Amino acid sequence: MVSLFSFVVLSAAAASTLLARADVVPDTPSTGNAGSTCSITWTGDSSSSSNWSNMAIELMTGDNFDMVFLTTVATGLDGTKSGSYSWTCPEVTIYSAIYFYQFISPTETGDPVWTTRFAIASSSGETTTPPNSTQPDGETIAWGNGALVNPSSASAAPSFASGVTSGSVPATSASVSSSSSSAITITTSTSTAASARGTTSVVTVSGNTSGAGTAATSSSANANGGLGLAVDARMWSVAIGVMSTAMTLALFL
Repeated sequence: MVSLFSFVVLSAAAASTLLARADVVPDTPSTGNAGSTCSITWTGDSSSSSNWSNMAIELMTGDNFDMVFLTTVATGLDGTKSGSYSWTCPEVTIYSAIYFYQFISPTETGDPVWTTRFAIASSSGETTTPPNSTQPDGETIAWGNGALVNPSSASAAPSFASGVTSGSVPATSASVSSSSSSAITITTSTSTAASARGTTSVVTVSGNTSGAGTAATSSSANANGGLGLAVDARMWSVAIGVMSTAMTLALFL
């Protein structure tokens, strides 16, 4: 028979394992103008060396229950480190705050992460109000269905990301302070997303210096904007339940 002490120790170990789970935490994107550089930044998941080591970012639209894939923004990013990615925002219809990014990796296909919705504006900065003010379930999160003006310029979704069409895009992101760290900046003249994208633009990828190849050092990473704070409530709930059970047994035994 397992002793009470052993049970409590095992329960605590299980709880700590659950609480150790983390994910990539994306920033809330700023409004970007079509044809201009748009930046995506995130806090990396340092709790695992593999879960987000081959991360893809996709541009999405639609509601939380019927997400619509528009194009792959980037693939092969290391989401275990905090970093950023810059690309050229496409011409879309409509210009409104109805777009969001999906972060996904081969080992996290069942648990992708999303940014809040943001606006892609016209080249002159004009936007319109999202067509829908509430989600299909009544939640007050504005949304709409956007599209690329030139669908043939889209980069196909990675094979591991196909079929992900529903989730829980947050209404807002909490802000937390970002810690100062060494960073690298890699600049290339071509996009790292699939070559199906028609335009060629400057792409900047930033991240920690660990494992870097050719790079120029910088004094900060993600210095601008608050970081979205994501906590998996399911993990906390299970962990708290395990600890509560252990304490209840301790009282009665």
